[in-house]
Amino acid sequence: MTPAMDGGNAPHPACGHPLPAGEGSDAPAHQRGDAPAHQRGDTPAHQRGDAPDRPPMGERPPAHQRGDTPDRPTLGERPPAHWPGLLARYRRFLSLTPSSPIVTLHEGNTPLVPAERLQRRLGADVRLFFKLEGANPTGSFKDRGMTMAVSKAVEAGSQALICASTGNTSASMAAYAARAGVRCFMLVPHGYVALGKLAQGLHYGATVIAIDGNFDQALAIVRELSQTHPVTLVNSVNPHRIEGQQTGAFEVVDQLGDAPDFLAIPVGNAGNITAYWRGFETYHAAGLARRKPVMLGFQAAGAAPIVQGAPVARPETIATAIRIGNPASWCCAEQARQASRGAIEAVSDGAILAAYEALARDEGLFCEPASAASVAGVLARAAREPFPPGSTVVCVLTGNGLKDPDTAIGRVPDSVVPVAADAAAIGRQLAL
Repeated sequence: MTPAMDGGNAPHPACGHPLPAGEGSDAPAHQRGDAPAHQRGDTPAHQRGDAPDRPPMGERPPAHQRGDTPDRPTLGERPPAHWPGLLARYRRFLSLTPSSPIVTLHEGNTPLVPAERLQRRLGADVRLFFKLEGANPTGSFKDRGMTMAVSKAVEAGSQALICASTGNTSASMAAYAARAGVRCFMLVPHGYVALGKLAQGLHYGATVIAIDGNFDQALAIVRELSQTHPVTLVNSVNPHRIEGQQTGAFEVVDQLGDAPDFLAIPVGNAGNITAYWRGFETYHAAGLARRKPVMLGFQAAGAAPIVQGAPVARPETIATAIRIGNPASWCCAEQARQASRGAIEAVSDGAILAAYEALARDEGLFCEPASAASVAGVLARAAREPFPPGSTVVCVLTGNGLKDPDTAIGRVPDSVVPVAADAAAIGRQLAL
């Protein structure tokens, strides 16, 4: 059962993903001349539970969005309600109906962390930020799309979910299936899924089927099964996944006060670069962003079909989350690249691992290797030609470092030395 979008959004002619809300219909608010909400005296968005409050264009955003000292309620004032989850926060941009069930783990609202050291390598007066998607409930950006896909599946009466996965999708699906009380099945390439991700799926109660093949073969199988069995496919070919994942772009704009100049993101199955670009287009059309960013996508060199212009039969990379040789959202990723005047490039495993280690040691950020592809790519571009002065660059770190404990442990030198439980002996080891 491959779902269709509600609300009448036209599908993309190549891949079938829906076009952004309002595209090809009414003119966006900023073109109609409508007064913004803060001038109309409307109830603030945070009190309605839908779109977030935004400062007027040109006005400095609130402190909690700037990353400095947070705004605090005055004494006796009730503090703001807890984060309600993506579907409640951005409801008016999503194809939800009044009767739609909301299956949520209160995902989203992930930190946008300013760089302390790595931004010096990008050029003069360049601001670098990291969007920490590993802070989502299951440790990756997949939760954004899964809350939407599972909510719509339950609304349609589905009792079972299925996906092919390199790890993160299946972990997220299994968590939301558990939350919804439905069954789920995950097909994974045998021997090519990081243990942290596989353990998640098993603990959430998924039925795990390891195939003697790669992700692309697994995806072909689950697409067929979803057409012949009573099970809902929740890979990113499901349009509700892309719809939910676009909220990452909404948050970046809300946190910065506008879209960045450049948005860098890893590219595997290409759903996330598709979703972020759609989110920026949606916010821009609604008058909530003055600009749209240049999209920079980065594939691992051993799994770079978009860069090479042809599918890769046997993709290989240390970054298992993007080890995909024939992306399902290939056409939409190319559309995002072209429309934003951006680029999709390849980075070596060596560059990915160097960025992975630099993020940990220079910035205190622990991400999985695939996440570091965005940073590796940005650093490589800056080495060739610095970013324009005054630019704002956001790198999306898609998953938590604990997703892939084997790589993490394998990259640490054997420096744990047993010492007697004696302060003097330990003091000598400190070498201070």
